[in-house]
Amino acid sequence: MARWLVGMGLVALLPLTFPAVFGYAVACARTAARDPAAPPPRWRIRPALLGDGVLAGAQAAAVTAPFALLAWLLGAQLTRIWHPTGDALLDSGLAWIVVVTAVALPWGVLMLVVVPPTLASFAVTGRPADLARLPLVLVCVRDRYAVWNLVLVGITTSWGLAAVGLAVAGVGVVPGAFYAILVSAHACSALAPHRTAG
Repeated sequence: MARWLVGMGLVALLPLTFPAVFGYAVACARTAARDPAAPPPRWRIRPALLGDGVLAGAQAAAVTAPFALLAWLLGAQLTRIWHPTGDALLDSGLAWIVVVTAVALPWGVLMLVVVPPTLASFAVTGRPADLARLPLVLVCVRDRYAVWNLVLVGITTSWGLAAVGLAVAGVGVVPGAFYAILVSAHACSALAPHRTAG
């Protein structure tokens, strides 16, 4: 119960607490890679955990930044030329919804392709360079496609359930997001280097 209370508290304070939350996700993946039946580790906010969180967060930011820039540029252009209703505020909102939706799909696909195998490798080896090892992604998808596919199903389903938590007066998203982080970390651990198929 303590793991849940601490985790939900830190998730509620994102983005201020992202090093601790991301670092805990790495710790969960590391623990599950060693023993898939083990419970999530206890919360121990140490420099190593925060360092892992900063590195994992930097990876997510590096993957996200080009898409955020693209969305910003496209959104600025579309709001200038597209006026379907004639109401400036509504047209601007519609333009941004269209652009963000269009950019979110390739961003999400890239995150799902790149992050699970590289994060699993980083969790096991502790080498920051593993977070940028794109050849590792290609090898993982080619050689362990079935496992990789199941990992993606677990991740997307857990985050879908977290989004449903918004329906619970908006507050359900906090425990939902923490649950999704735990499930995602555990799923990623299936792609750890030493857990080869066959």
